[in-house]
Amino acid sequence: MALSRATVAVTAPLAFAAAGTGTALASGAPSDTAGAAQACQPGTLKATTTHLGSEQAGMNHAGTFLKVTNTGDTTCTLSGYAGIVLEGSGHTALSTHPDHGNTYFAQDPGSLAVALQADDSAYADLVWTHTGADTAAARYLQISPTGGNAHSVVPFKQDVDHGRLSLTAWSDTPPTV
Repeated sequence: MALSRATVAVTAPLAFAAAGTGTALASGAPSDTAGAAQACQPGTLKATTTHLGSEQAGMNHAGTFLKVTNTGDTTCTLSGYAGIVLEGSGHTALSTHPDHGNTYFAQDPGSLAVALQADDSAYADLVWTHTGADTAAARYLQISPTGGNAHSVVPFKQDVDHGRLSLTAWSDTPPTV
């Protein structure tokens, strides 16, 4: 598969952003949603992790929120679950087992379309355990807002039991219990 000049122009800034700031732009794949805003396009989503001022910790569980922001100029839609992969210190992929649905700290809102206006954000809850059982020593987290190949890489220095992560679907507000 040959890369177009546009592909290189979009991909190069992603690598620099991921290396320097802990956040990066990601892309979403178009969908055939009739009568709704168009699916978020390549280069329009910025993914990060955030605590949103609340700590998610207890009974050997820890958590954070995934946040994706529409950096484009028009409203677009996002739905479903993010694709996530743990990475080690050399940015090597670690065995990762995502479980979609409720987490220890939040109810899953279900896979519904979320309309993101320019500068609007969507959220998902991400939770793991850290008892030391067959621990994956993660240093980074790949976040694909649409579950496709395009992703952001953010710092994520966590020990994750068995590489297992619980994840809710995207929602226009942070998921809660």
